Amino acid sequence: MRGNLHVIAAPSGAGKTSLVKALMEGDPALQFSVSYTTRAPRPTEIDGRDYHFVSAERFAEMVAAGEFLEHARVFDHSYGTALATAQSALAQGARLLLEIDWQGARQVRSKLPEAQTIFILPPSRAALEQRLHARSTDSAAVIRRRLQDSVGDLAHWNEFDYVVINDRFDEALAGLRAIVTGQGQQLRANRPAVARLAAGLLQAPGP
Repeated sequence: MRGNLHVIAAPSGAGKTSLVKALMEGDPALQFSVSYTTRAPRPTEIDGRDYHFVSAERFAEMVAAGEFLEHARVFDHSYGTALATAQSALAQGARLLLEIDWQGARQVRSKLPEAQTIFILPPSRAALEQRLHARSTDSAAVIRRRLQDSVGDLAHWNEFDYVVINDRFDEALAGLRAIVTGQGQQLRANRPAVARLAAGLLQAPGP
């Protein structure tokens, strides 16, 4: 039996990485797809576990050779998912989890329309900014850039099958778990509460 591909995306600071980590720890049957990136590893990251860290030249060679299921340029760095690795895992019946951005999710949908796509939203702009500052891994200039770019990311929420609002971590995790086990119909992206929240998040802040 062919496996399932679950694609999870979010604006920077929405808490996607923490949720995915907890989801994986609670469900050993899920297999994480390790992406390639040209950015330098953060202090806690390990090559081959968190990302495959490669040079810009090597990444460009892989793009030219058609080796990616999806790839995108985000915050001045490139990210991509190896096509052969994903195809092999799915052919073996794996439940594969892919943590990428909306650009990559769009490419995956075009190549593997059966993929299940999930978008994570923060509960407010204030929460988004607070989470970015709490990381303590980026400079103030990078945080400002991420906040600006996150608005563009948020605008793509309605391209996804499901939306999880990361207000209370445990509830958001339970929602993710329900979706990947086929029980999350109440979290479909087209529910009215999501549209109202997204409209507020996308509204320009006052002076």
